[in-house]
Amino acid sequence: MIKKLSGQKSGKDTIPLMETLSVKVGNVMIGSSFPIVPQTMCNTHTSDVEGTVAQCVRMAKAGSALIRITCPGQQDVPHMAEIHSRLRAMGIDTPLVADIHFSSETAIAVAPYVEKVRINPGNFAKEHAVACSQLKRLLAVCKENGTAIRIGLNHGSLGERITSLYGNTPLAMAEAAMEWLRLCAEEDFDNVVVSLKSSNTVVMVEAYRILASKMKEWGKVYPVHVGVTEAGNGDSGRIKSCVGISTLLEEGIGNTIRVSLTEDPVNEIPVAKYLADRYDGKISSSLVSRQSSDDGKHVVAEYAAPSRERLIEDLSCDFGKALLDREIDSVEFHGTFLDAEGIAVDIDKDGFGEYLADELLQACRRRFYKPEYIACPGCGRTMYNLQEAFEAVKARTSHLKDVVIAVMGCIVNGPGEMADADWGYVGEGGHKVSIYKGKTPVLKHVPDTEAVDRLVELIDADRKAGQA
Repeated sequence: MIKKLSGQKSGKDTIPLMETLSVKVGNVMIGSSFPIVPQTMCNTHTSDVEGTVAQCVRMAKAGSALIRITCPGQQDVPHMAEIHSRLRAMGIDTPLVADIHFSSETAIAVAPYVEKVRINPGNFAKEHAVACSQLKRLLAVCKENGTAIRIGLNHGSLGERITSLYGNTPLAMAEAAMEWLRLCAEEDFDNVVVSLKSSNTVVMVEAYRILASKMKEWGKVYPVHVGVTEAGNGDSGRIKSCVGISTLLEEGIGNTIRVSLTEDPVNEIPVAKYLADRYDGKISSSLVSRQSSDDGKHVVAEYAAPSRERLIEDLSCDFGKALLDREIDSVEFHGTFLDAEGIAVDIDKDGFGEYLADELLQACRRRFYKPEYIACPGCGRTMYNLQEAFEAVKARTSHLKDVVIAVMGCIVNGPGEMADADWGYVGEGGHKVSIYKGKTPVLKHVPDTEAVDRLVELIDADRKAGQA
């Protein structure tokens, strides 16, 4: 039996806000006293100043309140300074964030030229004491220049010291972040945002919940940057991102957000703005009605959405948290959305409603109907056509089930951040690719023109061997 339930909640009035400190990033304020801040990241090479500036202009016009740019080494610091200078000369004052993966010296050198620096201090050095010392040096430079920082940890990029204590777990992610936040507090530096990302929505949500609880218990709550890393592209990437981000925003966790898509990064901004507007109380869901079975585990939802993309965003936010938290087990979608000409399209047409339910259940890791893809959005470290390669991998492997395939832009992030993957396709540079099985490279220096074929051959051979 189906019974009708009340309408879907949405907006700030219904959300238990987590009060945080306030952080100043140039002309943007981040924290619980301010609107949610949408941001994105360039995928140009930082040495390509013209190309990076042009992309930043497009991002700013599209509404990105912060723009992140990779800064792989000290040779890129002058490029970052020039990009910053050119944008300001053009009247674009969007704060810039330098993304640092390993080099503490690069972070220290670039801090005076940007409004914020994103770091994982655990990558600064293998010796914890050295990493702490380098972070203190960076904080001193940031304090002198009014530069904010983000402590940004990713699942799979945790150091051996932390994983030996807590395993490669959500708890380990939160404990690692708390160590660095406590050091910042000891140095009297509070212009800090923190993030814990994973491509696995369950891991990502649990890590942020633990972190929020630990900060509250500590009595010092820093603003939180929320995102699902390596979410992929298309409908899948948008649904996975909305599920993970909205689950936390529903709980008042999240002050700035990025939707990571393996597409033109400008495409990320409308989705991020939707999420910010929804959880700032500016817009509501297009959900018309929802009904539930007697046990509450199956939901039937009807929509009247103004567009296809809005339908995807709304249903992901309306039911993602309930599926992740196992409050419900299944959903079905009916109703309409408007196409580009404003004509109503039946959601049931051509099995679209069933497709949406399948995508949502996979994003929530409740049921897998196709391969699970992990794909980074690309940045200045990417040395091959990532978007083209990702589409080729999907086209050749879409028939598979119960397999997780990662397509990563570079050797810097790839091996660590594809922690959940069964197979990995990782760019080396120079149009060469490494193929991984789990965390082990099984082929190296494969020309990118042959790499998809080699990956598919290895997957096929492995599956045949498993069936023998």
